[in-house]
Amino acid sequence: MSEAQRVESDIHNVLLDMVMDSEDVSTFLTGLTQLAAKTLTSKASGEVLCGLTLLRPRTMGTVASSSELARKTDEIQYAFDDGPCLRAARENVTVHVRDVPNDTRFPDYRDAVAEHGIRSALGIPVPLGGESRAGLDFYSTVTNAFDDNAVAAAEAFALEASKSLRLAVRMAQLSDASKHLEAAMQSRTVIDLAAGIIMAQNRCSQDEAVEILKSASSARNIKLREVASAVVASAHQAPTNTHFDK
Repeated sequence: MSEAQRVESDIHNVLLDMVMDSEDVSTFLTGLTQLAAKTLTSKASGEVLCGLTLLRPRTMGTVASSSELARKTDEIQYAFDDGPCLRAARENVTVHVRDVPNDTRFPDYRDAVAEHGIRSALGIPVPLGGESRAGLDFYSTVTNAFDDNAVAAAEAFALEASKSLRLAVRMAQLSDASKHLEAAMQSRTVIDLAAGIIMAQNRCSQDEAVEILKSASSARNIKLREVASAVVASAHQAPTNTHFDK
């Protein structure tokens, strides 16, 4: 295994551990940008900053950054609707700005980030698939901070980040689905309890009890679960909690 392959393998393993250990996607993304910045930081580059831009069909934004300055620098692009990271994500190409003050591709953006001391920038596309696009943006206060090896390392990191990012998003979707299911189960339990109380009080069928609850919900313009909770609380003179095995 070559040194480059070893580094890529190490990054892959670290990112995978981060996905599994992070409490949520936001924590993972912040860790990802911090790791990316650390990976490219060297004596030649000085401290590297990193931001992660996500483009959706109607929105764009920095979803994570290695520092507050990285976030602010990244977001300057949105005011001009152009910059290294935006162009990298949109066109799926690496965009390298070796000398920010003298670059001619992004004049407005160039002047704005130069005021923050940024002298080099590197936009790397992050493949996601679907309609969403993403890009990693690296910054340094050193001119010509990113040599060919650094660019190659950034591109390799982006490929590994793509795999982990898609996994993290998928896990977040599954977590959200689980939370929605649990909430639905809790609502169903409260409604069933309330229906049972109404059946006992009115000597009616379950369907008739549910219709009574629905009628009350419609008449009062409040959610069915809230009506059911009120019925249960009234019967027990205390709020009722639902319990599920975790």
